[in-house]
Amino acid sequence: MNAEEGDAGSGAGPQPTMSEAEFRALHQHLRSQLPWDAADRRGALNYLTPADVLAALGEVRLGRSVSLAAPVENRMAADNPHPAVHQMTATAATADPSGLSFATDRIAMNVHGNADSHIDALCHVMFDRSLYNDVPADQVTENGAGSLSIDIARHGIAGRGVLLDIPAVRGAPWLEPGDYVTAGDLLAAEQRQQVRFGRGDLLFVRVGHRRRRDEQGPWDAAAARAGLHPTAMPLLAERQIAVLGSDGNSDTASSAVQGVDFPVHVLAINALGLHLLDYLQFEDLLPLCLDGGRWAFLCVIAPLRLPTSTGSPVNPIAII
Repeated sequence: MNAEEGDAGSGAGPQPTMSEAEFRALHQHLRSQLPWDAADRRGALNYLTPADVLAALGEVRLGRSVSLAAPVENRMAADNPHPAVHQMTATAATADPSGLSFATDRIAMNVHGNADSHIDALCHVMFDRSLYNDVPADQVTENGAGSLSIDIARHGIAGRGVLLDIPAVRGAPWLEPGDYVTAGDLLAAEQRQQVRFGRGDLLFVRVGHRRRRDEQGPWDAAAARAGLHPTAMPLLAERQIAVLGSDGNSDTASSAVQGVDFPVHVLAINALGLHLLDYLQFEDLLPLCLDGGRWAFLCVIAPLRLPTSTGSPVNPIAII
C-alpha cells in the first residue's frame, strides 16, 4: 500500500508510538528512495525546476504580498530563553546638532530556537554521525559547515506554496501541544480545501501554534508542541515536495519515537534532503486564502548569505 492509499481520516487523538527499530527502518527506506547520486548536495530542491517557478507565477491573482515570518523577539519567554539581542549603537543622544548623523543598531540571535522564524540547512541534522546523503558529520566544525550549509539556498527559493490548515480539518482553532498531524490529516485538508500539493511545491502545514501562543501566551514548546507524525513522511516523499514549513517546527513533543528525538527533522532533513522552515506564522495569510478560496500562491524564501551556517533567520513572502 503506498502513501496515497492510507487512511484519509482525521488524526485527532493519541497516535501510536514507534519503536526505534521501526523508525530506523523507515529512515533507511526513505533514504533508499532518493533519485540522486552520492554527489548531490541540493536535496529536495532538485525537484523545483525553472519551469515550476514560472508556473508558480500563475498562482498570483490578487497581487497581494504577505509575510510568513513572526516578528523577531528580544524578550525572554518560556519558549525563548535566549532571545535576540537588539542594541542601539547610535541614537539622537549622540547626534551632531548641526550636521549629518546616523541612527545605527546591531542584532545578535540564535539561528535555531522555538520562537523566531528560521530555515534549517541540510547540515543541521546529524544522525549516526552522518549528514544528508552520507556526508560525514565532521564536515561541521567550530568554523562552521564545510558542506550542506544554507549557502546552498543563497540564490533564494521561489515556487508554488501550498498551505494546509489542519486545525480547520479538526474543527478547532489549533492543535493542542503533543497532538500529531497524520497523512490522513494532510489528505483530508487537501480534500477540504480543493488543493493538491506535489512535485516541487513548498508545503506549509498549519497546526495553529502561533495563534495559540498569541492568544494564550508562550509556553515551553521544547517540551510540548504539535507537529507531524513520522508516518506522514512517506506521503511527502512520494509527492516529491521541495520544502516543508510549519508554524511549529514540524516535530511533535514529546517524540512519537522511543529513543529518538525530533524524528521528523531526521527524516525530512537527514533522509530526504528537505529544507525545513520552523516557527512561521500563517495568521496574515489565512484570511487571504479563505476570502479567495485559494490555498496555492507564489512564495519567495530568501535566507541570509551565511556561507557556513546551519540555517538562517528568514522572512518568507507569499504573493497571492
